[in-house]
Amino acid sequence: MEHRALRLPRLAVPAVAALLAVTTACTGGTVQGRPGASGLRDPYFPKAGNGGYQVEHYALDLDYDPADGVLHGRAVITARAEQGLSSFNLDLSGLHVEGVDVDGEGARFNRTGNELTVRPADDVKKGRVFRTEVVYSGRPKALTDADGSREGWITGEAGAVGVGEPVGSMTWFPGNHHPSDKAAYDITIRVPRGYEAVSNGELRSRTEGADGRTRFAWHSPEPMASYLATAVVGPYKVTTGRTPSGVAVYNAVSPEEAAASERTLARLPEMVEWGGGRFGPYPFGTAGAVVLPAGTLAYALETQTKPVYPGAPGDESLVLHELAHQWFGNSVSPKSWKDMWLNEGFATYAEWLWDEDHGGPTAQEHFDALLAGDTDVDEAADAGWDAFPPADPPGPEDISASPVYQRGAMVLQRIRQEVGDEKFFALVRGWAADHRHGNASTADFTAYAEERTGHDLKKVWDVWLYGKARPE
Repeated sequence: MEHRALRLPRLAVPAVAALLAVTTACTGGTVQGRPGASGLRDPYFPKAGNGGYQVEHYALDLDYDPADGVLHGRAVITARAEQGLSSFNLDLSGLHVEGVDVDGEGARFNRTGNELTVRPADDVKKGRVFRTEVVYSGRPKALTDADGSREGWITGEAGAVGVGEPVGSMTWFPGNHHPSDKAAYDITIRVPRGYEAVSNGELRSRTEGADGRTRFAWHSPEPMASYLATAVVGPYKVTTGRTPSGVAVYNAVSPEEAAASERTLARLPEMVEWGGGRFGPYPFGTAGAVVLPAGTLAYALETQTKPVYPGAPGDESLVLHELAHQWFGNSVSPKSWKDMWLNEGFATYAEWLWDEDHGGPTAQEHFDALLAGDTDVDEAADAGWDAFPPADPPGPEDISASPVYQRGAMVLQRIRQEVGDEKFFALVRGWAADHRHGNASTADFTAYAEERTGHDLKKVWDVWLYGKARPE
């Protein structure tokens, strides 16, 4: 199948030949730049991300047909150089790169593992905003994480889903795939007529083409970490609406999961309003959900504005958890994967607060149940919440383990015990507001908590956040 729209329109034929032969020579005078780093030395994923630049915007133009599983893509990446660059890297797993240009000029490139190294015709000066265009295609492959779960581009009988925590987004588009580099996104997806294509943010347009394909254009103006980007293709049932405060809601549900999802998803607008009261204004212009065919994934994921669920989310606490991530994890994102408890501890604590406000166990009762091993109150009480300190998981296979979730939430309850409700909830709302659409580390949080509440919380940090022994 020919995909004329996904070629390199701005390059002359000789330049394309030079790109594909990888023979373009660097031009200009004395080299002023140096190579950007091929990884950011994350404590658990040292090769994730790249140094020397920060991305401002991704424009992804994708064409996918579930019948053959081939993805054709063009990524236009607008970035600012943080140093003089003689070369820089993008993370990309698998797929065939057909051509690369930088600011309209052919660039040399090579592949080593999951690194795409780009050598522009001229050095990129420090401070300059530059555009890199990558044209690529192939059948994306899923990745297996250290904990055995699958991520990346996951195919099913009637479609596919792109999920990226922690590094799976590199299976379907090139980029700076580390949460410390957030950017705005425009994602356009072409699919055969009869399929829906869902992504983050607002659906700007849906266009039926004469070629039997439908083009969906999605726009995400707020910064997003690449692991939160998604592209979902399938015969989904779409419903739309608004919350009482005017936030647009877009749900896409696999038809066989629609009946079982209806009751829980009906509470989503209420949950958005409740979260606004507890945590401050909802940080994005849209909310929603994507319910995948059962068995597509083994987990739910808080993809920005539209979390994905592995079948009908029968438990409302799961929907509340993923929604809470829009504040904690998505708007306020971790600086490194070692800060994962700031995502999961807050989202788990949000579940406790929802229960507390809706006739269920209070946050203190959840806390006490975990200490006592009482699974009647909290089913996670026997899940090993005390295996390690939440701020220091032993390895990458542990960043989604119980201590990061449950003990992370217990840290927050201990702060609440120490400072009282008024100061605690001011802290939670202030944290979300003051770090809105940014990144933060554990050290940032502990310093902020003490400054905001005026309390010395060293014992909380030493025992609950960093202590290796089981807290009592």
